[in-house]
Amino acid sequence: MIALTLAEVATAVGGTLHDVPDPQVRITGPVVVDSRQVRPGGLFAAVAGERADGHDFAAGAVKDGAAAVLASRPVGVPAVVVDDVVAALGLLARTVVDRLRDGTAVVGLTGSSGKTSTKDLIGQLLERLGPTVCPAGNLNNEIGMPLTALRADEETRHLVLEMGARGKGHIAYLTGITPPRVGVVLNVGTAHLGEFGSRAGIAEAKGELVEALPADGVAVLNADDPLVRAMAARTKARVVFFGEASEAHIRAADVRLDALGRASFTLITPAGSAPVVLRLYGEHHVSNALAAAAVAVEFGMSADDTAAALGEAGALSRWRMEVVERADGVTVVNDAYNANPDSVRAALRALAAMAGTEQQRRRTWAVLGEMRELGEDSLAEHDAIGRLAVRLNITKVVAVGGREAAWLDMGAKNEGSWGEESVLVSDADAAIDLLRDQVRPGDVVLVKASRAAGLERVAEALLAGGADGTNGVAR
Repeated sequence: MIALTLAEVATAVGGTLHDVPDPQVRITGPVVVDSRQVRPGGLFAAVAGERADGHDFAAGAVKDGAAAVLASRPVGVPAVVVDDVVAALGLLARTVVDRLRDGTAVVGLTGSSGKTSTKDLIGQLLERLGPTVCPAGNLNNEIGMPLTALRADEETRHLVLEMGARGKGHIAYLTGITPPRVGVVLNVGTAHLGEFGSRAGIAEAKGELVEALPADGVAVLNADDPLVRAMAARTKARVVFFGEASEAHIRAADVRLDALGRASFTLITPAGSAPVVLRLYGEHHVSNALAAAAVAVEFGMSADDTAAALGEAGALSRWRMEVVERADGVTVVNDAYNANPDSVRAALRALAAMAGTEQQRRRTWAVLGEMRELGEDSLAEHDAIGRLAVRLNITKVVAVGGREAAWLDMGAKNEGSWGEESVLVSDADAAIDLLRDQVRPGDVVLVKASRAAGLERVAEALLAGGADGTNGVAR
């Protein structure tokens, strides 16, 4: 981050110095909330979490090289003491952002699904135009986003930030920490429907991003989503639409999928068109790629260069449509980081595409767990996912978990031939046992659920067992 003295940090966050021999000591390393990530000259923020209190690790962090601790009470080592450590992180991030050089562009991104994958694409494209801060993973809340912003320094030209929301006002708060010049809204789906009550409520919260844009900023909006398209009326910034709709400024035409579910299309921009062949799996990545292309074109990248960069971009964040083929030909698709109805539908369609043609059709398995935070629509949404899997001709659904999984299983059975398309198992271990017994070489296995379900263990077990192709899988 931009180097600050401890005195400057204290002023920025409204804190007081405790056990600090020299207030002019400079923070030159990263700001972290995990004491294991401390680097010499860094700042350790002692956040009190559900499982551990960072204050208990303060002394160890300083011993490992931290210049000081950001804490809510004195900890016996150099510290900046504040009332609220998380709020102080936001204030410190705003101070750093305000000190970035003129011309540094802050790009904010939100949406119900696809945020992290699109953020990764934007980062890879903008890196070609200059130093860019865009970390892997989904650091998109009141802790993670300031930590990302604090990585920026005097050389940074682009700061790409993912902004999540679990309630009204969350994105407004994040934009106050890091005021964006470019705001991207991908979609309004059903993620966190239980918290917002309706898609209109979700749209209201997501639109806080475009409301925060300055008059000389740019709102990049999905023309294919009516709720996102309507956000054009909520911003004073210039609007750029992306999508497959005819009115989109950045469009995709002639979309096709190969045998592995990877999309190719013609990228159409106001400055020309160019062919794109994505390395990412799933047709849903076309929309993500268009959003990234819209941002890149705004920063001056040509259509040809944008298309080439999209074709070379890979998945940077774990457990998001990670596709690995085992030695015995079993393909494991690990998309277990998180799940909502929109992202599960997209993953199922990608799985269906990977089945191949009728002449050379591969068996497909959808290992699906609970989608959380759907409120009163939860059971209906799980039932609908089970039915969709059958309509897409997925060979077998493995529903993992309790009540929600039972509804998913029942939806599949009611849609198809009773008992043939779906099976209900209690937990990840039971799913692993079933798959090890029944999966055959050449099969494709998708694993997807909300993060709390922990179904990444299923994918990891299949991959670990199949390293030599002789793990007892049915042949």
